[in-house]
Amino acid sequence: MQAADWDALTAGDPFTTHRFLKALEDSGSVGPGTGWEPRHLLAHFGGKLVGAMPLYLKSHSQGEYIFDFNWADAYMRAGGEYYPKLQAAVPFTPATGARLLAQDDATRRALLQGAVQIAEKNGLSSFHMTFCSEAEYRLGGEMGLMQRLSQQFHWENDGYTCFNDFLAALSSRKRKNIRKERASAQSFGGEILSLTGEDILPEHWDAFWQFYQDTGARKWGTPYLTRGFFERAQETLRDDILLVLAKREGRYIAGALNFIGEDTLFGRYWGATEHHPNLHFELCYYQAIDAAIARGMKRVEAGAQGEHKLARGYLATPIYSLHWIRDKGFAQAVQRFLDAEAEAVQDDIEALAEIGPFKRET
Repeated sequence: MQAADWDALTAGDPFTTHRFLKALEDSGSVGPGTGWEPRHLLAHFGGKLVGAMPLYLKSHSQGEYIFDFNWADAYMRAGGEYYPKLQAAVPFTPATGARLLAQDDATRRALLQGAVQIAEKNGLSSFHMTFCSEAEYRLGGEMGLMQRLSQQFHWENDGYTCFNDFLAALSSRKRKNIRKERASAQSFGGEILSLTGEDILPEHWDAFWQFYQDTGARKWGTPYLTRGFFERAQETLRDDILLVLAKREGRYIAGALNFIGEDTLFGRYWGATEHHPNLHFELCYYQAIDAAIARGMKRVEAGAQGEHKLARGYLATPIYSLHWIRDKGFAQAVQRFLDAEAEAVQDDIEALAEIGPFKRET
């Protein structure tokens, strides 16, 4: 299979490109011993690649961000074997995007049917497709897959031409707070650099690796990505990346890694070797908004979790996934949970919208 054939199906998503997925595999971030075994599903017609699904055989539930640990525990306590399972996802990446890479719904349906049939014929407990598009979510629901609703916080560009336009849309208190945070962060005694493409050098990855290790050790115990992934990022992914670094007294002390989509900037990793007030907010949220406005992008996705993002202009947004479980009795129990969870998530999104940071219309 040619990389160009795969990439022709990805519609500008940086995480489902052949180069990104290959960097994960070539660096050993996924593959033997990681619990993420690539089993990508391909659809051909007349000798041409017409559909693809990034698919993995999982022996655990780490690195997914829409988690099913409780399902796995209950399944195994009932005497079943939950692992391995099939997962259509981008490893370690809580970013919404197409998982059914195709030009038409007929091929998308064939990919979904194929994944479920593979799981069923091989006696696997389940198939999951996480962070899929809303259209895929609805298509899967029509086909009888269980639907799961989650939420993240995203920033939306309402036609802003500069950061001050965005601030003007906020309530007075939120606007003043953000100005104070930016002033505090930018007084850390150094400079902030935004780098992409050829401006990113190996020395920048040396610094960012230290940041990533520190954050990974504190959050996950063991960082998901290997050092080799960042070496391959330097070789093949620099044009997809916006790297924001803080430099002080000749040393890089903090950084945020973003991926550049067609209309979305995806915030992925952050880390620091020095603490400075509000520098995290500046590098991860405000610099991302600046970059999105400058590039005319529609939104910023700032990753998983964090209601603190609401005060900084990021709004609660629904996130979608699809699930199939082989055991019908267990599937019914999961469906009852999903129904209750979806109602709670929708209520939460509506409540957060009511207390959002923007001016209220009179």
